[in-house]
Amino acid sequence: TFILWFGWFGFNGASQLAAGTFDDINAVSTIFANTNMAAVGGFLAAMLTTAILYKGKVDPTMAFNGAIGGLVSITAEPLAPTMGLAVLIGAVGGVLVVLTVPLLDKLKIDDVVGAIPAHLVCGIWGTMIVPLSNGDASYFGQFVGVAATAIFVSGASAIVWTLLKGTLGVRVSE
Repeated sequence: TFILWFGWFGFNGASQLAAGTFDDINAVSTIFANTNMAAVGGFLAAMLTTAILYKGKVDPTMAFNGAIGGLVSITAEPLAPTMGLAVLIGAVGGVLVVLTVPLLDKLKIDDVVGAIPAHLVCGIWGTMIVPLSNGDASYFGQFVGVAATAIFVSGASAIVWTLLKGTLGVRVSE
């Protein structure tokens, strides 16, 4: 988690794509602050959610995955939100992680590291909430982007998995 959290500063900070002016450097620092605070929001919200759901017991793995969920949630728009909104966006991501993990277990979907809740669910959440802080974006436009990505990834994955199953196979032999 530490390595991902640390690396996210380079990932989100580089999204500014410029460092030639004072405004560019100021934007990068805002992105750094929002990135960190979204991770903190995700971490704390996941801790509180597990403490509530598990009768006072905090699940550290959920808390760490909540931080990653917060990082993913802020990545679609790390510059425009206020710091408080960045915490809130990350916190919702942390809660989504905690609530999605047991749902996947009930659906018998194997995701031992919680990548689907942290990356897929929080990625959709983070993309859909962009218009709250960025007036240039619309909820419909964000939805079209999420839907188009889902259609493309589903189709491409189906092709690749079908080819793998027909050639190399997708299961390890005994």
